[in-house]
Amino acid sequence: MYTRIMAVVLTVILLLTTVLSGIGLVALRNQQITAIKEELREEAREIAYLAAQSRSTSYGFFGTSSSDMQKYIQWKANAVYDEYGAYILVVDRSGRMMDNMNAAYADNPDFAQTLNGRDIMEALARVLSGQEIDVQLDGSGNTYFTIGVPFVQSSMVLGAVFIQTPAQVIEGGAGALISPVVGIAVLAIILSGAVLLVYLRRMLRPLNSLTVAARAMAEGDFAVRVDTPNATPEVAELSVAFNSMADQLSAVENSRREFVANVSHELRSPITAISGYVEGMVDGVIPVEDYGRYLSIVSDETKRLSKLIGELLALSRLERDDAALDMTDFDICDMLERVFLRRTGDLESRHMDVDCDFQPEPCYVHADAARIEQVAVNLVDNAIKFTPDGGEIRLMVRVQDGVCVVTVKDNGVGILPEDRPRVFERFFTADRAHTSGKGTGLGLSICQRIMEMHGQRIWLAEADDGAAFSFTLALKE
Repeated sequence: MYTRIMAVVLTVILLLTTVLSGIGLVALRNQQITAIKEELREEAREIAYLAAQSRSTSYGFFGTSSSDMQKYIQWKANAVYDEYGAYILVVDRSGRMMDNMNAAYADNPDFAQTLNGRDIMEALARVLSGQEIDVQLDGSGNTYFTIGVPFVQSSMVLGAVFIQTPAQVIEGGAGALISPVVGIAVLAIILSGAVLLVYLRRMLRPLNSLTVAARAMAEGDFAVRVDTPNATPEVAELSVAFNSMADQLSAVENSRREFVANVSHELRSPITAISGYVEGMVDGVIPVEDYGRYLSIVSDETKRLSKLIGELLALSRLERDDAALDMTDFDICDMLERVFLRRTGDLESRHMDVDCDFQPEPCYVHADAARIEQVAVNLVDNAIKFTPDGGEIRLMVRVQDGVCVVTVKDNGVGILPEDRPRVFERFFTADRAHTSGKGTGLGLSICQRIMEMHGQRIWLAEADDGAAFSFTLALKE
């Protein structure tokens, strides 16, 4: 992975550097061409000034006298030619002219032969009209840069200075920029690669740690954690998220193992009891006259086993992603009364009182009636189970903060403070003992899951004596 990332980034850097270098080279080339043309223009202006001054001498610029001015102009023209290889023409309105055609032909006959007289005359006509020209001419497959400057005396155009230079002479100087630009580009790539190498090592080292930790977690080691003290902020944030995920997966795994252990224990208890009593009867250890009593125990354990399996299946169905609710509008007060009617026998046999405090009555809610009845039955059964004979169970319905609050309260043994945080845990019973006749410890977990599906909550409420459980329901719209 490290090599691939390095190769991709270096390729991007190379492409960007190449493009930027090309753009920079073109810009520098154009700038240098402009600078050379400006130099030629200044040279032409100086020659034009000298030509104008020579016109004021007694012999004139084109006279036969070898004046110092004429010699200087000739020297200046030769210097321009030596530096730029240019064809230079100085002409006045009378047609007298001075040029360096002989020198140009001697040094560069190809260039001299390609000079186009028609282009020169057209350019001179524009200059003699008083214009300074800077044009590019194409002829005979060659390109030329042409500079023309008039020389003026007493506001009168007396003549023109004409300089024509092959494009390759001017552009050739720009070609010298390639080497330094390429050198700078190569240096930039090397420096970028070095910086990138250091950065990637710093960034990918913690990523490698994350990779190793992820592989270990995939193999079932949920205790692995990553420590990235020198990582970039992004990688450090990823490490924190990874460790948080590892903590949650570790908690889920511990819960799963505890769940399996609890299920195994809960299933083993009734199965062991059933198996022991049945084997005792088969082997004759249990007398025939005691069969009825022991078969009653076997029947109770069978019912308990069936209830445990049923609740496990119910909890499993509730936790499925596609578990759905059948939402309807119904009177919660009427439902609670029907739940107690079905428990009339147990309540009367234990001389227990029931107090229904419904405000308002009726109270219509919007929920899955079957699921909510399951919650109510579970809470009422727990209240009956943990309330002594002659005790009281109270049912309350209130409307608070826009929701219906249902409370089931008893005056039984209550729940110890240290047990209160765990009452909704699976297989947890108030006496912390998973023994026969003490229930499965799944009822409250099922209730909590049903309320979560409704987007509501259930909690252990405060009570002066006994225990009280409350849950909320959405009111009918």
